[in-house]
Amino acid sequence: MNLPNKLTTFRVILIPFFVVFMLADVTAFDKWIALAVFIIASLTDLLDGHIARKYNLVTNFGKFMDPLADKLLVCSALICLVALSKIPAWIVIVIIAREFIISGFRLVASDNGVVIAASYWGKFKTTFQMVMICLMIADLEALRLVTQIVMWAALLLTVISLVDYLVKNKDVMKESGK
Repeated sequence: MNLPNKLTTFRVILIPFFVVFMLADVTAFDKWIALAVFIIASLTDLLDGHIARKYNLVTNFGKFMDPLADKLLVCSALICLVALSKIPAWIVIVIIAREFIISGFRLVASDNGVVIAASYWGKFKTTFQMVMICLMIADLEALRLVTQIVMWAALLLTVISLVDYLVKNKDVMKESGK
């Protein structure tokens, strides 16, 4: 269990704490604690990949768990935001559907011996989604317009990154040798 894998595991462990503080209505600080936990978890995503690549610590566990941890974190946050009426459910459905489609695509590709690497569009999408989530958790009146703009940008990048993956990897869905 190297450092990047420990960071990925830590990110997964943080998710239930994040959810509890997001949905708790006990103190005035709950959302700020949730925001801090989300930011820490998001930063581990940047850090684990950087360390793994820089020090050649890429493992099969990391290849599997890192994207799964990201999806669990973002989807948990989005579902909490729907529960708190801070984001329309249909936007979350589009975002989560994209994740399922890409995961299925990667599974088929893997069965055919093809590795589909993360694209720049996918990385931009993740960044905008995480910024959007932070803005929505903070829920500051002065940033309402910015939050809306980032939400629409995140949705647009979600769709663009899906189309990009499908177009660039359309051959993955063709049956080999048949």
